[in-house]
Amino acid sequence: RRYYEREGDLDVPYEHTESAYPLGRWLSDQRRAYRAGTMNGERANELEKLGIVWDTADAAFEENLAAARAYYAEAGTLAAPRHATALDRPVGQWLTNLRRPGGLGKDTGRARRRAEQLAAIDPDWNPRLLGWTVDWQRCYTGLHALLDAGNTLEDVQPGVTYRGDDIGRWTARQTRDWAQLNTEQRRRLEELGVRPRAAVRAQKAPARGAAKTEAGKSSEAFQRGVQALRQYIAREGKTTVGRQHVEELPDGTSVRLGVFLSNHKSRRDKLSNDQRAALTSLGLDWA
Repeated sequence: RRYYEREGDLDVPYEHTESAYPLGRWLSDQRRAYRAGTMNGERANELEKLGIVWDTADAAFEENLAAARAYYAEAGTLAAPRHATALDRPVGQWLTNLRRPGGLGKDTGRARRRAEQLAAIDPDWNPRLLGWTVDWQRCYTGLHALLDAGNTLEDVQPGVTYRGDDIGRWTARQTRDWAQLNTEQRRRLEELGVRPRAAVRAQKAPARGAAKTEAGKSSEAFQRGVQALRQYIAREGKTTVGRQHVEELPDGTSVRLGVFLSNHKSRRDKLSNDQRAALTSLGLDWA
């Protein structure tokens, strides 16, 4: 009742809690009881006065939507592979089904509402409407995350992965097949500094000065990562960092520390002696 008085309806997200009480889950249970015919009339009337929607299809959608929110919080995208799960739900297959023609339901009002709910989580939840595949969207998100973590494009070579996708190989393929990309794909990649292969070669021609500049950027990114790790260890007293952890430096810089460590561990054979020494001094045995 408190939720209804505040919000004016009982459109409660499945994962919502009210003063630590799992209200969304409780309402889902009430809908199941109503469908099974085990709810008494008095309780049903009370809930109907507050505007409960008994439609079990909507209830199931809300539960899956909660899983989609959880997946997005972890992955930064709803371009989930089919096998992806979240909150013990097959969110990848669920999203795949929704993207199919008519997947949002035959009722146009309901379909529009569901699309809006998904877009509120991730505006690009259905990449096919934009002219590219779910896999492309997921890898683009992965490249964005790697660059946000302080890596440069030079760092993202074939073999560099993000959540199981080889982002280095994918990026190389984009530069090679640039002519096959649509205008919006090119624009997004250009914002990340990705260029067609011919343009990259032309940029590398003058070379030495540019190479030094790129090396300098890579060195700066490494130093920021070390600074973030040192700060994390001082605060937490451990070197174990979750892959999605972001560390805020005093100057306001955000460092994706978990990604930084994962990438450097996978490429430790390419680290310089100074870089190895810096990481070893902080207690990273693998360096």
